[in-house]
Amino acid sequence: MAGDAAMAALGVAGVALLLVHITAQVVSVTAERGSAWNAGPRDEGSAPHGRFAGRADRALRNFQETFPAFALLAVMLMVLQRADGIGLLGAQIWVAARVIYLPLYLAGIPYLRTLAWLASLAGILLMALRAVF
Repeated sequence: MAGDAAMAALGVAGVALLLVHITAQVVSVTAERGSAWNAGPRDEGSAPHGRFAGRADRALRNFQETFPAFALLAVMLMVLQRADGIGLLGAQIWVAARVIYLPLYLAGIPYLRTLAWLASLAGILLMALRAVF
C-alpha cells in the first residue's frame, strides 16, 4: 500500500533524525569536554556545562521522550492498514516539527521552539486518533 510505504519512509526519517540529535549532542559535548572524556567511562555523570552542549543534550532527551510514541504509532498504523489520512498527516507533521525543533532549541529560540514541540504533539495525537478510529 502507498500509505505503508510513506509511513515506513517517515519512520526511517525519524531514525535519521534521532542520529542527527545524537551527533549534535556527541560533537558538542566532546568539543566541551575533550575526546578523552568521551572515550572514557564517564563515571562522574555530570551534565554538560556549555550552553550549546547543554541544549543539544536536552534536545536529545526531549526527542527520546517522543520518538517511541511516534515509532509505535507508525508501526500500529501499518499493521492495522490505517497508514493513511490523518494518521499519515500526523506522521508528516511530527517529522517536520521535529526537524524544525532541533535548530530552534540549539539557537535558544524559546517560543517558536515550543510551537514546534506542540505541533509534533499534535502529529502524535492525529496518529493515535487514526489508530483508534
